This record gives sequence, C-alpha cells and structure tokens, in this order.
Amino acid sequence: MTAHTTTPRRPLASAKKPLRTIGAILVLAATLAATGCSPLPSETVETDASASTGPAIQSGPSAAAPKAAAKPTQPASATDALAENVRALLTKLGGATKSPNRGQMMAAMLEAGAAKGKVEVSIDRTPTGLAVDAIEAAAPVAGNCVIGQVRDGKAVVSVLPLLASGRCFVGDQR
Repeated sequence: MTAHTTTPRRPLASAKKPLRTIGAILVLAATLAATGCSPLPSETVETDASASTGPAIQSGPSAAAPKAAAKPTQPASATDALAENVRALLTKLGGATKSPNRGQMMAAMLEAGAAKGKVEVSIDRTPTGLAVDAIEAAAPVAGNCVIGQVRDGKAVVSVLPLLASGRCFVGDQR
C-alpha cells in the first residue's frame, strides 16, 4: 500500500469577502426596515424641556452689531405649523412625564391639530410587558409626515416624506 500525499483544501479568502459584504448589507437593510428608520436625511428639531426660552446675551465684538430681523416672505406651511405645534406639546408632555403612554401621545397630536383618523402611535409596552425606551407618534400632512418622539422627557420632531403606502410608520400602529 502506498501513502498518498494530499493537500488540505482551504476556502479561498477572496470568495468569503463578497459574502461578508452582502451579508452586512442585508443585515443593515433588515435593521432599517424593522426599526422604521430611513437612510434619507430629514429635518430634525431637538428640544429640551430645560432649555432656556429667553434671548441669549452676547458679549464681545459680535454683540456690538445686532442682526436685522428677517421678514417672513410667506406664511408657514401646514407641515411647518403642525411640526411646531407638535414640538411645543410634546416638550410640555415630556416635562410632565419622562415616558408618556399611547393615550397621552394621541391626545398631544390631536391637540396639535393632526387629523383624528390619521394619527399613528407606536407601542408603549413591549410584548413581554416592559415599558419602551421611547414612544413615537406621527401624522400625515401635505405629503409629509410630522413625527414626534419622547425619550427620557425630551421631545424630538422630524418631518419626513410620506411612505408609498400613504402612512408614516411601517406596519399598522393606529
């Protein structure tokens, strides 16, 4: 009997690299789809309930020449008006409770001027009964979605494009 010498087979390193890249892209896409996030930029206004509402006092060379107030050329759009109302009411709600429930978020959106049958609110409890870290509410207006979130008492409002389904959230959150 003769002994045969064989070379162990090793997978090619170049074959693994494209598979890893494709896998990473699929995981990223699945994560974005599952969380309702969009890789597109958006207008975001972050507010803090403890932020100062008074005018800022400046010192130094730039304080000597105050800037002239810009005159608005057109009235605020319906989207901008709703976003500002939502921001104000969610900031107030966040100051009262760090983690509001679905009913409180719905009430704030309706008070802000959102259409009653169109408001979508995320869950306030996980399937295992735990409180969520953040709660979101959204309402479509003029082809956009005004989305408000309260997390740890802080409110954030974003304006994003309406989804192809005509809704703001992926899935049914009404």
